[in-house]
Amino acid sequence: MLLEQLSAYKELGIGLIVLLLLLVLIIRGMIRGRRNRILRDLDPRKIGIQDIDRMEDGSEFELYLQRLLSALGYKDIYKTTSSRDFGADLVFTDREGARVVIQAKRYAVQHPVGLGAVQEIYTSMRYYAADKSVVITSGRYTESCKTLAAVNGVKLLDRNDLEDMIDLFKSKRREEVMDVIESRAEVIASKWSKK
Repeated sequence: MLLEQLSAYKELGIGLIVLLLLLVLIIRGMIRGRRNRILRDLDPRKIGIQDIDRMEDGSEFELYLQRLLSALGYKDIYKTTSSRDFGADLVFTDREGARVVIQAKRYAVQHPVGLGAVQEIYTSMRYYAADKSVVITSGRYTESCKTLAAVNGVKLLDRNDLEDMIDLFKSKRREEVMDVIESRAEVIASKWSKK
């Protein structure tokens, strides 16, 4: 009798564990499904910095930025082709009518963006007849990248700027997001000297 009761409790316990595991898997699947839908839609109203960190590649980040620019009301937004972008991922016209080129870099915080990004976006300005250039990253920049950008008038927007843009956009403060994007690049005189 006692063995039968123990066996029944054991079966009940196993059944409850299996049921609990199934419930966990269903909830996990629902959460992943929602996250995948958000990323698939790339809706700027739904995307946060964590979603950007989970994007599979840079092209999703570029598409997100294109949709953000469109939602902000920018005109003439053009996403360049991946294979022959000449250094720019996006081209658009700002509120003052200036043509702007953007290079998007979805990098992890521990892997900062280097000189190449500034070199590429700066040289793309001539090809796209742009007046301004911007590099936007989900990460950080190396010091040499910041210096080269400042010497060449390239606007750098890092992870903190991107988070601010996302928060402002979600708060319906679109003009302020545009101010972040269009603000003047930090400019310094060349530090090079002949010695």
